[in-house]
Amino acid sequence: MARVSLAPPRTRFLRLVEWYSKRAYGKVLDPARALAHNPRVLWSDLRFEQSVAKWNRLDPGLKALAEMASAAAIGCSWCMDFGYWVSRERGMDARKLHDVPVWRDSDAYTPLERDVMAYAEAMTATPPAVDDDLAARLRDRLGEPALVELTATVAVENLRSRLNSTLGLTSQGFKDSCEVPDAAAGTGEVAARE
Repeated sequence: MARVSLAPPRTRFLRLVEWYSKRAYGKVLDPARALAHNPRVLWSDLRFEQSVAKWNRLDPGLKALAEMASAAAIGCSWCMDFGYWVSRERGMDARKLHDVPVWRDSDAYTPLERDVMAYAEAMTATPPAVDDDLAARLRDRLGEPALVELTATVAVENLRSRLNSTLGLTSQGFKDSCEVPDAAAGTGEVAARE
């Protein structure tokens, strides 16, 4: 249960944020409702997220896995739910997204993806536990600009996940709304009915 009301005063600014959120995501995002209790915090967060969205030195798939590994380590169900939905909308493999919480036991990932998720988890630990070998492997494979972006991405996800989980925000059901039924299963159903 949320630790702040998700019904803040309906200012003109909040109504604008709600309109945009419904248009972009199909519903109003709970973090926006929570932050709307302090419009300056919400405004700063929106501007910051717009800037973060323009970062482009790291592969988007690697970025998504890093964000979700960090969110899973923190235990933010809202971030896992939303991250899954956003990544599926961008065409990412559902199995990779689904297996993030158990990535060490899954065969869905490449060695580079495993290093990215290990880095995200190590960076999310308190205190951070990134070792030199892992950082060197990633720097050699990604290059310094992408490593810097990876590091900043994990730091941003730590901000999001810690904020959302501490405010008690949980899944809004995004994951449930983005899965496409298996075409083969649909064909079997039609055949069974005929």
